[in-house]
Amino acid sequence: MAFELPFEKPLIELRKKIEELKQFTSKEGIDFSKEIEELEKKARNLEQEIYGQLTPWQKTQIARHGQRPTTLDYIEHIFTDFIEFHGDRVFGDDPAIVGGIAKLNGKPVTVIGHQKGKDTKDNILRNFGMPHPEGYRKALRLMQQADKFHRPIICFIDTPGAYPGIGAEERGQSEAIARNLRDMALFKVPMICIVTGEGGSGGALALGVGNHLYMLENAIYSVISPEGAAALLWKDATQASKAANTMGITAHHAFEFGISDGVIKEPLGGAHKDIKFQSKEIKRYIEESLATLSSLSPTQLVEQRYQKFRKIGQYSSLI
Repeated sequence: MAFELPFEKPLIELRKKIEELKQFTSKEGIDFSKEIEELEKKARNLEQEIYGQLTPWQKTQIARHGQRPTTLDYIEHIFTDFIEFHGDRVFGDDPAIVGGIAKLNGKPVTVIGHQKGKDTKDNILRNFGMPHPEGYRKALRLMQQADKFHRPIICFIDTPGAYPGIGAEERGQSEAIARNLRDMALFKVPMICIVTGEGGSGGALALGVGNHLYMLENAIYSVISPEGAAALLWKDATQASKAANTMGITAHHAFEFGISDGVIKEPLGGAHKDIKFQSKEIKRYIEESLATLSSLSPTQLVEQRYQKFRKIGQYSSLI
């Protein structure tokens, strides 16, 4: 299935022309090598021009790309011996969040993340990456287990937000998120969080209270979607592009604000262009983070986490 973003169309059309010339050369035996070489050079320059100056809205579109790697994709490429666990032991299993035990360079870790689908059927199963409360309770169960057995916790974040449906609210959506926030703040093991796509509001934060938070270069992190912000500010969701450009939601914004601890480089065009490269970069950040955090005691890990979030934002005393 092809996913073409609007701003990529000139590049896609140029590559189609190159491919047509190559096929014509192969069939007719006419040498178009010079023309092909010139067009390929033009395509490389256009690629640099397009992806080298992406707007926040364009980065949002890449963060939502239908072929963007998911948590299970990264687990396959970064970890070994993954065993997935299911259920929250209260209501049921939520496919919008996956998690379990794996090994990173031979050492056991707990890996948890939002899971979007790769096609319509899979997205319906995964509820488009929007968890119900049982998903957050499953995640909490796995984190509690990791804390008990002294395993580092690694969370992959990619969700438009927690599911706002009636059933989710009836089963305690806000309480489940709040409990995760509270308990994640107190776990005595290293916790690393990585925003790989969308980091939407409390649905993302429920897996985001870590010692270190990293974001992929084209990922976004915000309290509300650009469409939601546009609907509130201008009563017009079609102004999402304008909202995205003013909200400060990109990885570089988050790093400047002190929310993120680093920006993980993506291949030109987005993570879906080269998952092996992307996985290698993520793994490098995880390894460096664990090397730093492993020197801290359990008490120091909790204190470092507290201070990290205590410093976010600006305020002034009224006294």
